[in-house]
Amino acid sequence: MQFIETWISMWYDFTGKANYKMERKKETDMYNIRKVTDDITWIGASDRRLALFENIFPIKRGVSYNSYVLLDEQTVLFDTVDASVAGQFFENLEAALEGRTLDYLIVNHMEPDHCAMIGDIVRRYPAVKIVGNTKTFGMMNQFFGTDFSERSVVVKEGDTLSAGKHTLHFVMAPMVHWPEAMVTYDDVDKVLFSADGFGSFGALNGNVFADEVDFDRDWLDDARRYYTNIVGKYGGPVQSALKKALTLDIAMICPLHGPIWREDLGWFIDKYQKWSTYTPEDHNVVVMYASIYGNTENAADVLAGRLADAGEKNVKVYDVSVTDPSYLVAEAFRCDRIVFACPTYNAGLFPKMETLLHELAAHNLQKRKVAVLENGTWASTAGKQMKEILSGMKDMEIYEETVTVKSALKEDQLAQLDKIVEFMTK
Repeated sequence: MQFIETWISMWYDFTGKANYKMERKKETDMYNIRKVTDDITWIGASDRRLALFENIFPIKRGVSYNSYVLLDEQTVLFDTVDASVAGQFFENLEAALEGRTLDYLIVNHMEPDHCAMIGDIVRRYPAVKIVGNTKTFGMMNQFFGTDFSERSVVVKEGDTLSAGKHTLHFVMAPMVHWPEAMVTYDDVDKVLFSADGFGSFGALNGNVFADEVDFDRDWLDDARRYYTNIVGKYGGPVQSALKKALTLDIAMICPLHGPIWREDLGWFIDKYQKWSTYTPEDHNVVVMYASIYGNTENAADVLAGRLADAGEKNVKVYDVSVTDPSYLVAEAFRCDRIVFACPTYNAGLFPKMETLLHELAAHNLQKRKVAVLENGTWASTAGKQMKEILSGMKDMEIYEETVTVKSALKEDQLAQLDKIVEFMTK
């Protein structure tokens, strides 16, 4: 009888646990979460309605806000999300925690699209401890009116935090791209939580890993535009952060925007090496023009055709009046040779071209071969002013002559265009 009772008890215990696990699996299947490793879960969300990232950069494919949960003896949340996806985020967080409370929130970056939910986290999980560096908590007080000192864990370069089996290492990454930025490394799964580093514009569509999508075709342009416009100015700090990060044994990179990297890490890291040292990716010519009535546009098109005749492939031509500057900044980082064509406007530069050139200077563009073409019906000054801005950039090889179009391109000016072609192709 005792044997039968023991057997029945064991059977109920087993089936009860099995049913609980099945119910929990069914429950978590309802949420948009994905396993990154056995112990780490992606719990991010995407915003496909947002038109302008940071209220300035067009994002036709939306953007993702990535957050991650580690389940160990202690539970750890890596960053929060933007307020726009708060509902999805908290549903995902609850599902990933599997009924457990939250022990630690690590704040790698204090931009509001990643820190907006800190206050809500504290209200939902009153025992949670918040991990960040000194600058993190200074900004936290600025944003929220409190530094959460009663629950803060202040870390510095080289500090660690044990979650049980996993030990987390903290690496400071100032000016990538805010001064408080840091990254966190898990030495068990060899995962780098890279904050804004290695991120990209674009909403995630189920496939959260870079190897699950055609990254080169569908994501690289957005990743380049994300880096060059947001972090591009800070090549030196990015280089410093890369040198520190590359001393770690990294098997996976988990950014705060865009896909997670678990394969071909070297390929993407090489892109960051090029972008952060202002080294062109491609041996291509890009022509960027401003035109009022179409005459400067015609000169730019004629030049592009003559570049093609000279054997140049993949020449790109952009109208700066209809192309957002963020795309042009990214193209300038990609290509090694640029022609700027612009009419004189009110004795100055056409405003769209002036804006673009100052944007390129502000993003620290350098190491390019450039030429200028100006147009003017009476007093042409555009060429001189373009060169003044370009000459303030580092290591720019500027074509000495300025091709001047008087209202419209003439036959006798084709030889001048050919000199630009010769300069660009030698």
